[in-house]
Amino acid sequence: MLLTIGLGMPALAQESVIGASVDSLLDFAKTRNPEYAAMQAEAEASGQRITPAGALPDPRLRAELMDITKGGEQNPTLSPGRVGSTRYTLMQEVPWFGKRDLKRDIAELEAEAAKGRALGTWTELSARIKTAYAQFYYVHGNERLTREILDLMIRLEKIAQVRYAGGLAAQQDVVRAQVEQTNLRNDLIALENERRGLRARMNALLSRPAPAALAEPAVLRTLPAPAKLDYAALEDRVRARNPLLFVEDARIKAAEKSRELTYKNRYPDFTFGVAPNQFQNSVKQWDLMVEINIPLQQATRRSQERESEAMLTAARSRKEAASNQVLSELSENIASIEAARRTETLVTASLLPQAELTFQAALPGYETGKVDFATLIDALRQIRQAKQNLIKAQAESQARLGEIERLLGEDL
Repeated sequence: MLLTIGLGMPALAQESVIGASVDSLLDFAKTRNPEYAAMQAEAEASGQRITPAGALPDPRLRAELMDITKGGEQNPTLSPGRVGSTRYTLMQEVPWFGKRDLKRDIAELEAEAAKGRALGTWTELSARIKTAYAQFYYVHGNERLTREILDLMIRLEKIAQVRYAGGLAAQQDVVRAQVEQTNLRNDLIALENERRGLRARMNALLSRPAPAALAEPAVLRTLPAPAKLDYAALEDRVRARNPLLFVEDARIKAAEKSRELTYKNRYPDFTFGVAPNQFQNSVKQWDLMVEINIPLQQATRRSQERESEAMLTAARSRKEAASNQVLSELSENIASIEAARRTETLVTASLLPQAELTFQAALPGYETGKVDFATLIDALRQIRQAKQNLIKAQAESQARLGEIERLLGEDL
């Protein structure tokens, strides 16, 4: 009788080896993955640009030595007390009203976009880990199932040898059992190679050496109830929380502020100054100054304004395209997880019990000579195929759940 493959697999004994659950992998990656750390650092750097963006430019100080020869009465000198006069001018640039606020707003929106990109990096990394874990689970389960089938095939070969020795079966039954064993061992080699590749891929996501040990995947996350995977409800959440759409929305707002700032460039900026004048060792005269730039190059400004309008249109179009893509992926993943759920139900409730009943009936039938060996092998293959489909459906559900959570920007 074939052993039943359950939902879980035993974890490795060493508690230090991660990988028994997807949560352990996510916790590890959140503190170790360099790509996510880099995006967090960039977000922090963007946040530090807000204050400088809205600040006044640094003031400037100018010192002018007048008549350094005193009309030719002395040799040139750089001493303020010995020249004809010295003017000290302190100047401060002041942008037109509202420009500083707009620059600060743009910097804040760019910082928000950077935070969105960091969150998007994490959700993307998280989805890749969840998908790799699901594949890892499938390969381990398939490998275990193949070993069970191999053990059972060895038992069938012994039964065939006994019947052949008693003249009750043909030699080809024994040869057929040996051929099936060879094929199963070949499948195990392929599965082992696939498992090593998945381990290297997972370790790369975790920023670990490629051959580092991973525990056997022991548990799968519980799937949300079908009601929680309703497209209409998830659509609203995706529009509100998806990191990509959040970034595109911040870009639109930044483009709107940039357009407003560009239109404010029609107005001049100011420079204010105060200038004490030193005569010998005392200050006896004060001057005030106001300087403005004249926005005379209208063709340049109009071109900049048209550029800002085009950039805003581009930002809006990018968000619309991203929204269409995200919602399309959401619909596809919901449909796929529902199909995998139905497949799992069908295999568990119908296909697998039928295949096991067929095998249970065929085995004693072969031992009594009522069923040929090919029928027995076919029944065993049906069991293996049913259990492979079950494990595959479970892994597919987990991978699709990870993709839905990536689109949502949070776990369900």
